[in-house]
Amino acid sequence: MAGNESTIVDLADLLRHPDDLDKIPFLKSEFTRKKAAIDSQLKVGLQDQLQVTQSGMTSISDGQRTVNQIKEEMMKIDKLCAESQNMIRDFPNINLVSQVHRNFTQVEAMKANIESFDGRLKDLEHLLREDDQDMENQPNILSIHYGLTQLRDIRDDAMDQIKRASDASLESHLQDYFTRLDDVIEWFDDHLGTACMNLIPLVQAGNQGMVVRLALIIEEEEKSDKKVKALQDAQREYKDLASRFKSMTGGPKQLRGYKEKFLKTIEAHAEPNFEKAEGRFLEEPEKLPKIMAWYFNDLNAVKLGMASLMPKKWKIFKTYTDIYHRMMHDWLVKHIDNPELSPPHMLSIIDWSEKYYAKMTKLGWDQKDLQPQVLDAREIELIREYRQLIVKSVDEWMDRMFAADKKSFIERKPDTLDNNEHGYFRTKTLGDMWRMLKEQTAVAGESGRADVAEGVFDAMFRALKSRQNMWQKMVDDESIKFKQPTADQEGMQVFQDWLIAIANDQIACIDDNEDAGQLGYLTRFQQDLEPLVTPKYMAHASTELDALRDGFVDLGTHCITTFVSLIFKVDFRSTVADFFTSKWYNEYAMKRITTTFDDYIGDYSKVLHHSLLDILIEELADELLVHYLCSVRNKGAKFRRSDPFTEKFKDDVLTAFEFFQNLNTRADLANLVTVDFAIIKQKWRVVDKMVRLLEADKAGVVLVYEEFKREYWDLQMNWVEAVLRSRDDFDRSMLSGVKAKAGEVYVERGPETIMSKVE
Repeated sequence: MAGNESTIVDLADLLRHPDDLDKIPFLKSEFTRKKAAIDSQLKVGLQDQLQVTQSGMTSISDGQRTVNQIKEEMMKIDKLCAESQNMIRDFPNINLVSQVHRNFTQVEAMKANIESFDGRLKDLEHLLREDDQDMENQPNILSIHYGLTQLRDIRDDAMDQIKRASDASLESHLQDYFTRLDDVIEWFDDHLGTACMNLIPLVQAGNQGMVVRLALIIEEEEKSDKKVKALQDAQREYKDLASRFKSMTGGPKQLRGYKEKFLKTIEAHAEPNFEKAEGRFLEEPEKLPKIMAWYFNDLNAVKLGMASLMPKKWKIFKTYTDIYHRMMHDWLVKHIDNPELSPPHMLSIIDWSEKYYAKMTKLGWDQKDLQPQVLDAREIELIREYRQLIVKSVDEWMDRMFAADKKSFIERKPDTLDNNEHGYFRTKTLGDMWRMLKEQTAVAGESGRADVAEGVFDAMFRALKSRQNMWQKMVDDESIKFKQPTADQEGMQVFQDWLIAIANDQIACIDDNEDAGQLGYLTRFQQDLEPLVTPKYMAHASTELDALRDGFVDLGTHCITTFVSLIFKVDFRSTVADFFTSKWYNEYAMKRITTTFDDYIGDYSKVLHHSLLDILIEELADELLVHYLCSVRNKGAKFRRSDPFTEKFKDDVLTAFEFFQNLNTRADLANLVTVDFAIIKQKWRVVDKMVRLLEADKAGVVLVYEEFKREYWDLQMNWVEAVLRSRDDFDRSMLSGVKAKAGEVYVERGPETIMSKVE
């Protein structure tokens, strides 16, 4: 069940969007090829294993037959010995004399060996001291080994005899006597180990004599260990019979394991090189082939300079290759299993696999000869992991930067915003964000695989959209705090500065000025993206880029809209509430509003992108118009036939027109404002429609409404009802007539008008 879930997850990664379905034939062929390669490797491995197994079984059978034959021969010999004793007169006496003579000879030999032991040991120490002065050649190493072998045999025989004796009281004394031998053996082992560790440098230096001497010692020890192992096996299986043959109880008694130690020194020689390579790899992953040059130099030295100097049965080149290859495999797998591995390091390892096998081929090895596969055949998985590493890095960077922005935005501390070269407010992380995306795009491109780059770009599109959505939500959440009637207005100016900075950021993302040779961040991102993806994906990417471009525009506009709404909710809360009430006739509320507009525009015109300044002015005009029309619902709003409301409406409209019309001619706004005043004027014509609803006689209200509705298809009945109810001569028949006409009039829907915002 877990395997099925893993397969489903893998397929989900490969097929991320509908266009990826076209990749199925390619994926199928790739998986088929990989399966065929694995099947071929398994077949070859199975054949090799069967051959090895068959050969082993044959050897076991032959060995069993040989053992049985030896057993039969030894039983025959034992039988003949027993029979011969009965054939010879006085054989027991003769045998006893023979044994006494043999024991006497052995005692004399042992006595001589014990007496000369100390002197011979001193001679070996002298030779070792001489070799200490010339560790590269060690001219005495063969003599030392021969002498130590004899002394070891003497010790083993002595200890064996004392253990078999009836009186074992002298065993501890004998052990103390041989203690110095252990020290000399350890000294010799250090010399031998040093030579083994430097075997490849010796070959590279042309010191063939030392290499041959070393090989002779290890070969002799290997033979000795085989004899000891055979003796131990024979004594274990035929203890009684073997004890009767003195030739089987003499010689070495213990396994010394020099061949195994030699093989371990091969690994010990390579380990420091791998450790050194690891440090350099972490610093410069792109130089992995150069860092690993020593690896192939060692194997080449073994092939050309060592193989002819070692016993052929050792197959020394294959031995070195198998050990080095296993260490390379373990070293690479350790890194790819490291969850903290960075994308550049992962890519370097993926590329290294092919280069590694190419170099090993030059050394004469086929890939099937090198087991296990150096990356465990995980290349496709690693490519996916490489892509996910980049995606993870992008997500982590975006999260960290937005967390920093959110903290600064909510705390609204001074000096948390920047100014660009034009003086416009900007957040501090926008440039860092796009710089990071460019760097990660380059990392994805280094893979040389379109599927990797496309997966990374999908993640970037998601991250950018998420950032837009989070900014909008955060702006909305924070603005609500200031719009409450009892809200504390401290920090509102800094909040408004942030709104301007966020809006400027969005324009910076899409602001292309080809004449000046300046491109927005998004266009530059697109230019980096195009060479790395397939034409089919580019069609998908174009849709995503268009959506992002629209999102930047929408977010920038939303920030300006929020900025304007705050002005009306905070600055004009009491002013707007007096429209169309008795206070309206005697005060200059519209003039106060336009004066406040003038202050805001003067304060922010130098720090707001010039394209957003036009949007700000248009939003101020629209929001003022909407609030003006909606003020008909104000408490106390009432239009009496006797009041000069028509003249007051005209005065308000002219005051607003004067302000907006003069913006284009102001010296401090030269070349900054390009708002078409005619568009603003056209929108404000709706005030005239409202006045006509108010001043028309009861019989003419229905006709005025019909004309109003035909020009403004999204005119809402709730607002019309509020206007009619504000008349001092309102009655229900007036409203009934309008509603009846609303049911009769058919108007085609068109673009939204200003009345869609008036409820």
